[in-house]
Amino acid sequence: MRSNVAKKQLESKTASSAASRPYRIEDQIGYLLRRAHQRASAIFQGGIGDPNITPTQYSSLAKLDEYTELSQNLLGRLVGMDKATMQGVVRRLKERGLVDSRPDPGDARRTLLSLTTEGQRLVGKLLLNGPAVSRETLKPLNAQEQKQLLDLLSRII
Repeated sequence: MRSNVAKKQLESKTASSAASRPYRIEDQIGYLLRRAHQRASAIFQGGIGDPNITPTQYSSLAKLDEYTELSQNLLGRLVGMDKATMQGVVRRLKERGLVDSRPDPGDARRTLLSLTTEGQRLVGKLLLNGPAVSRETLKPLNAQEQKQLLDLLSRII
């Protein structure tokens, strides 16, 4: 009996303490963005069409498809990745035979990247699935909320 009373007192104290705290991690932008990212990543992995492609690899493939050939440095800037992350992404895409590289004839310090035939085939398939992944991710929101969220996120990146 005494343990039930102590438990209720502790629950009451914890609840009142939580209610009076001005800071809750669940209300913080970083926490919410991380949770939203986890959800978006899970939907991406389940719907993009290749379980071995990560969102960063997908972005890189999509940009290479859009521009045909890019320096590794410019590709990293276009997809918002730092140099070290971009190097790892490119290495993995090259290992899978999806991306080719060659020295830039105008600047030997630069590496130019392009899709291989296999990369073109795969990115064509992935890009068909991309809109469905986005729709599923935004599904809990109505059309106006979806547009507002995308607009707001675009402003803070």
